[in-house]
Amino acid sequence: MNFELQNHRILVTGATSGIGLDIARTLAELGADLVLFGRNRDKLAELEQELGAHTLAIDITDETAVSMAFTDMPALNGLVNCAGISILDSVLDVKAKDLERIMTTNVTASAVVAREAARHMLAHGRQGSIVNVSSQAAMAALPDHLGYCASKAAMDAMTRVLCLELGPKGIRVNSVNPTVTLTPMAERAWSDPAKRDPMLAAIPLGRFATPREVALPVAFLLSQAASMVSGACLPVDGGFTSH
Repeated sequence: MNFELQNHRILVTGATSGIGLDIARTLAELGADLVLFGRNRDKLAELEQELGAHTLAIDITDETAVSMAFTDMPALNGLVNCAGISILDSVLDVKAKDLERIMTTNVTASAVVAREAARHMLAHGRQGSIVNVSSQAAMAALPDHLGYCASKAAMDAMTRVLCLELGPKGIRVNSVNPTVTLTPMAERAWSDPAKRDPMLAAIPLGRFATPREVALPVAFLLSQAASMVSGACLPVDGGFTSH
């Protein structure tokens, strides 16, 4: 069984930057027909040309807009919930409005997109796969990450419930839980040795992930090579959560 995704139509949220962009490019290489959600209209236009993707500029926290986006969408085989945000503060400085914003984007919006994607698959008689892009922050406490840790732990719980309810309908649901992933933004954020070196020391493999190293496990979970994998939260963290 190979990992190719020909004749698979897959929706990717958060596709215009970071991990989501690499996921979109990797899935396209494997033959997937892509539907991409994002906020950056110019980047979406570029991806239409580069990947032959169908794109939509959308705020996924707008439930009505998300529901309408599925009205005329061709039948899906998969979803990658990758859109997310992080706002960092110590527990003594955390703000309620920031916590609400993180949970709204990372949990509520992802749940709504998953709901609509599942409804869409079932309405078109499709079985398929949903992959939620979570984080090692769901599995381990990180300083200044109260809201982010809470939101990703909630995403993993959501994965398990979706697995339980959608499995009998032929839809598999899993999460991937990456460590620090060296997108251009992360490379800048982790450039200070005082911040970088302690985190690297906690990763048994001794390095951070590349976006490609996250995208390939996502592709595996979307493919029929993972046909008996559902409800898993897969660390892609170089061993960070092993201790």
